[in-house]
Amino acid sequence: MKRVRGIAWYTMLIGMSLVFIAPLVWMLITSFKTVGEATQVPPTLLPQEPTTRAYENLFAGNSQTPVLRWFLNSLLAATAQAVLILVVASMAAYALARLEFRGKRIIFAMIIATLFVPVFTLIIPNFLIVDRLGWLDTLWALIVPGAAGAFGVFFLRQFFLGLPRELEEAAQLEGANTWQIFIKVILPLSKPALATLAVISFLGNWNDFIWPIYVLFSPEQFTLPPGLGILQGAYDIDYPIIMGGAALASVPVLILFLITQRYVIEGVSRSGLKG
Repeated sequence: MKRVRGIAWYTMLIGMSLVFIAPLVWMLITSFKTVGEATQVPPTLLPQEPTTRAYENLFAGNSQTPVLRWFLNSLLAATAQAVLILVVASMAAYALARLEFRGKRIIFAMIIATLFVPVFTLIIPNFLIVDRLGWLDTLWALIVPGAAGAFGVFFLRQFFLGLPRELEEAAQLEGANTWQIFIKVILPLSKPALATLAVISFLGNWNDFIWPIYVLFSPEQFTLPPGLGILQGAYDIDYPIIMGGAALASVPVLILFLITQRYVIEGVSRSGLKG
């Protein structure tokens, strides 16, 4: 009975893995097909005439579709915002988890309350702020506005609450101040949570489509999500090029996850256990 249950469990896991992997494999295969083969019915499983035309066109680019520039813009914006979120959220979370000051619970409740505000209701206020700062059509508009999100503060606070206070008390006996404890004790112990938040923040910015459309106007300032939309013609869609662009967009995400997966799994398993 136990063996049958194990077989059923692994069969289910394999099936779920195929459900998630199949679209990625199909995307990659389609990027090596010709336009005609990509749209023919019934579809072919493997390219009958493999070609790298899609990638050659992507890397060649032009003034209206500078794909490599979009890729670099996305990479810069996502990385910068992830780093900024880690800095802001870690300091705020440590204060809310460890320091005692008047109104701490009220402040934390207000931060959590913002999680229930629909993101789309903030588009116009954020747009007006970015406009006043002169950041429209610049990458600053993609980096700064989302750097003070409530999720990062909540996530890291839950992790910090799970760390033993004895370590901080020992550091205090050695003469360390609050800032030294935060930098030399708390942050080194929080690598799993920090890595998890970095990945989540990076993905959120990397995949963002709506906000860049509102604040970016020049083709050379676009990031990959809105830029790939330009590759679609009104009547003639080049599916291999679109799939090639999507495959290009997935490379940094896969590399990032492979590098941080151990920390991500540990961070998720250890966060959110204490209130």
